[in-house]
Amino acid sequence: MSLLNGISTEAELAAFFELTPDLVCIAGIDGYFKKVNQAVIDKLGYTKEELFAQPIATFIFAEDQTVTLNNRAGLLAGIPLRNFINRYVTKSGQLVWLEWTSVYSPDKEIVFAIAKDVTERKEIELEVEKKYNKFKSLATHLKTRIEKDKKFLAYELHEEIAQLVVVLKMDMEWMDNNSQVLSESYAKRIDHALAISKLLVKAIQKISFSISPSMIDELGLNASMEWLCNEFSLLNNVHCSFTHSYNEDSITDETPTDFFRICQECLANVAKHAQATTVEVSITARGNTVTLLIKDDGKGFDINKLKNSPGLLSLQERAASINAILTITSQPGSGTTVNCSVEKNQERLMKICSPEFY
Repeated sequence: MSLLNGISTEAELAAFFELTPDLVCIAGIDGYFKKVNQAVIDKLGYTKEELFAQPIATFIFAEDQTVTLNNRAGLLAGIPLRNFINRYVTKSGQLVWLEWTSVYSPDKEIVFAIAKDVTERKEIELEVEKKYNKFKSLATHLKTRIEKDKKFLAYELHEEIAQLVVVLKMDMEWMDNNSQVLSESYAKRIDHALAISKLLVKAIQKISFSISPSMIDELGLNASMEWLCNEFSLLNNVHCSFTHSYNEDSITDETPTDFFRICQECLANVAKHAQATTVEVSITARGNTVTLLIKDDGKGFDINKLKNSPGLLSLQERAASINAILTITSQPGSGTTVNCSVEKNQERLMKICSPEFY
């Protein structure tokens, strides 16, 4: 053990103990402190006798005891411990975060450990994380509200406006069937209006589905994705296939809509820019991960030049909202591949539970 060998005498060891502001201690394999410097006593607030009288685990915060025990087992097996952080409880009941570097000397059966107090740093990190979680929760809530508003708008389009157009279409059909008393010019206008009303009904249905794919709730993600790919093929004369090999019940409630939206946006980009002849869409499961893949054989692009474009940023943000990992691979002349992976049945890191968000 080079660190212990570099300290040749007890006097040098004692001087090192007392001169450093860090917490320095020697522990036995029985789990008790054998020697501590004054910094340990000052930081934890216990007397030397109190520290030596109880197992070290006694002073460790309960939630950190298991992970500390596991790391100690690795240390005794010959794995040096570096930058390991756990919490200790002071005599006054306060928590301090300590970052440890430890080595084990098998011949002397002791552990030599040095710790730094990183409480201030950890508190700052936790505060930043708390604010991040708050804003991410708000973003998730806003996305949910937007989807609900889209569903309402789609319902109004389909149930209200579309029905009015259908009534108009029926009136036009009646007029067309009774057009014998009308002049030829009036009959042509009625035929034209009838054709427009039919197109209008189809356009409203298409827009309604585009705004909010209710099919996901009714038939599931796979059926909706298959419809989306078939619709893309018909509208753009580009072969687009969809395959799947996963359990649809294994993904969270938010994932189907987000997978559908990501695929929808990717296909829109393919139609506008890619000049592709074939698009392959798939959803597969491997281990605890479900992956959405959209691959085209189009002209591709330089990812470094467009990585901050609104379209790519929008995809990244939507993927982040479900804790997914999104990667985009493309080169000029080599097509584009979008890969979005999310854990199955993951617990949402942030849940909307505060009334201030509503």
